[in-house]
Amino acid sequence: MHSRQPEIAAALKVCPPFEGPEAIQAEIDRRVAFIQDCLRQSGMKTLVLGISGGVDSTTAGMLAQRAVEGLRAAGEGDDYRFIAVRLPYQVQHDEEEAQLAVDTIKPDECHTVNIGAAVQGLARAVEALDGLTPELRDFVLGNTKARMRMVAQYTIANARQGLVIGTDHAAEAVMGFFTKFGDGACDLTPLTGLVKHQVRQLAAVLGAPERLVQKVPTADLEELTPGKPDEHAHGVTYRAIDAFLHGEEVSEEDARTIVQTYDKTQHKRELPKEPF
Repeated sequence: MHSRQPEIAAALKVCPPFEGPEAIQAEIDRRVAFIQDCLRQSGMKTLVLGISGGVDSTTAGMLAQRAVEGLRAAGEGDDYRFIAVRLPYQVQHDEEEAQLAVDTIKPDECHTVNIGAAVQGLARAVEALDGLTPELRDFVLGNTKARMRMVAQYTIANARQGLVIGTDHAAEAVMGFFTKFGDGACDLTPLTGLVKHQVRQLAAVLGAPERLVQKVPTADLEELTPGKPDEHAHGVTYRAIDAFLHGEEVSEEDARTIVQTYDKTQHKRELPKEPF
């Protein structure tokens, strides 16, 4: 075991491996109850979540829909709603899977906001983008897309007195694999502490189709490399990341990559610095 594994796992509140189907169902029930408590405590009645077509947003969406249906069934109010939001940039290359995710979740409402014009308009107005290499410009605008998607979600949430759900989990958090103030900005993160294969386990038990459960994860933010797998960006597989977070043996090279990336991205997991 790498000396940093226990420390990092504790910091990310990593959930231990599930011991069978009953444990998975118990975890689903616990996280649904968490979402319901967040609504009760906030006084809000609506949940908003962007649906990409990946297993993370599919799982979080299914949990959210269960949460509001449970509140309605318990007589706590017929006005609890879950809004799924499609946020394509122009035409999404895996739109068919995104629609499959929406059909699987069966949200109370589904809105579509195409962020293409907003991102392009901002790009034309920002002089700092001038002179960048095509690759760097593409990377910068990839983060802009993530931030624009969160702007859209919060606009809907503000209009409907709602909370925005994030999809971050331990296997992404350890790698800092989210855009600061983009998909990293939200009101609640019901997948916190889960490693990637645990998200897949929850999705399968919730009834997601195998096509979505086993889909190759991609942030799909860069136009020059559409559908780029997360693992290519990480430089390490999710299998190795999951093993590391669960205290299992991984190669020295993988452990070094994970720890170095965790340390380098620490600022993304912290609140803004203060002069006190």
